[in-house]
Amino acid sequence: MMRPPSGLDAAPNHGTPGIGYPGYSPAASTSPTDTDTDTDTSTSTSTSTDTAQSRPEGPIPRVPRDEVRRRLLVAAAKSFAERGYEDSRLEDIANAAGFTKGAVYSNFSGKQELFGAILGAGADTEFNLVMARIRDADNPTDAVGPAVRTVARRIVGDAERGQLGLEFAARAARDERTREILTPLRRAQRAAASRSITEVAQRTGADLAVSPDLAALIVHCLCNGLSNERIADPEAIDVDTVEQALSAVLKALITPHADSDSDSDSAKDM
Repeated sequence: MMRPPSGLDAAPNHGTPGIGYPGYSPAASTSPTDTDTDTDTSTSTSTSTDTAQSRPEGPIPRVPRDEVRRRLLVAAAKSFAERGYEDSRLEDIANAAGFTKGAVYSNFSGKQELFGAILGAGADTEFNLVMARIRDADNPTDAVGPAVRTVARRIVGDAERGQLGLEFAARAARDERTREILTPLRRAQRAAASRSITEVAQRTGADLAVSPDLAALIVHCLCNGLSNERIADPEAIDVDTVEQALSAVLKALITPHADSDSDSDSAKDM
């Protein structure tokens, strides 16, 4: 059995521990042809029938940047899920969020980066939820159980996110620009999973069957595979099946330390 290394850097607040879903924060860039007003166009007056008395006085308040980004991600996720990547237009996404197209380019370099950010945003939510549920775990079983249930329910209940991930991976296979976004995202997922697995093993005194990096890769691939199979055959791949698959692999990778088993057996004999 391998013992986890010590002296870990603090894990960033993204990615599912032992499951491998990180967050993703693309750098902001500006389009050479569009400018970002960051104003809410849904509140502006645009018809000739408006009277001077009905128009708001002074400039339209600027929307905070975090709120702009949040609304763009919500609108983009809906558009990509309903129309697919190819048929989704940035102008339509911006309008649905209540902004001009320039607001998109002030937060993302283009449609590929926006697509990747959606996947990362969902991963952040999942990571925070799993971390909250395993924070007090003092043995491997107590950590594995809640993590497995949380991720399994997401895989089964959030088909939209699974479809987006599958489409993004398919595009990356034939489009270099998409691959440039997906590659660091996947690497960050595996790195976050590796740190999380190590942290759980150290805190609970567990042994790792393989290195943390390899364990992270195994679980990461399993989650992606289960998500894809759920999309292809939802009747066969239900939440119980997903939980069993995840639990079997995680329990094989993260096991109680031999000394812990001996202590437990000794206590029972007394």
